[in-house]
Amino acid sequence: MRFERWSARRALLLVLVLASLVSCGGRSTPAAERAPSTMRSTEGENAQLVVFAASSLLGPFEQLGEAFRSRHPSVAVSFNFAGSAQLVAQLEQGALADVAAFADSDNMRRAQAAGLIRGEPVVFARNRLALVVPASNPAGIERLADLARPGVKVVLAHENVPAGRYARTMLTRASQRPDHGPDFAQRVLANVVSQEVNVKQVLAKVALGEADVGIVYVTDIEAAGPSVRALEIPSELNVIACYPIAVAAASQQPALADEFIALVRSETGQQLLAQYGFEPVSRNLSEPGSCG
Repeated sequence: MRFERWSARRALLLVLVLASLVSCGGRSTPAAERAPSTMRSTEGENAQLVVFAASSLLGPFEQLGEAFRSRHPSVAVSFNFAGSAQLVAQLEQGALADVAAFADSDNMRRAQAAGLIRGEPVVFARNRLALVVPASNPAGIERLADLARPGVKVVLAHENVPAGRYARTMLTRASQRPDHGPDFAQRVLANVVSQEVNVKQVLAKVALGEADVGIVYVTDIEAAGPSVRALEIPSELNVIACYPIAVAAASQQPALADEFIALVRSETGQQLLAQYGFEPVSRNLSEPGSCG
């Protein structure tokens, strides 16, 4: 019958397909070989090193990443640049990292207290604050006192961000000087039109003309080009930002993480940081008293 002949043909076709799969070695991939994207290889050509770093470190760390890759061609180095408080929050939420480099010691201590850091952090660079204005300087900002003038649009990093906290510390110091007055910080803060989640966004607001002046790191202005210009903050009022670095507790690459930190602290790393305006530190310096 036609139906029986068709069934026989289907059975024969099924046998041929199965035989073809076997001969080609077809098989389902074991779970161990289907590593999800959240898993990171720790050996061989697929090794990855993930560095969490404060946004102000973007320029020098990207170059240091290239230098590290030249030494370890089989290692993929990736960076997560953000505000230090954001980075700690991400680590607290389970984000995987091998190296953590922050723009202040407070966030590093917070990470240590949460068990997110392995070993003792070391300070590898210092930074200072500066005023930044658009290249055309439409508000005519020339000195720190001008930030308190009525109508001046000021932009700061949020107070939870190291640069924002440093800026407010500096303004408080200025309020203690008779040439600024006890309400100086209050008057400046009344002029704040935006609080940003990292210092790069403060710089961007000023460069785009959305603010008359911002408070950022010296290093950010040096990397910004001709769209902005810097105004110095008196040294007696300025704040020194100290940058600590450490191996993340959950690192799957602790040996490579140690090597990256050694590169940052090496003469090569310190010279590169200096090129971006950072103040290098001695290799045996762990917690300088002048920070903040």
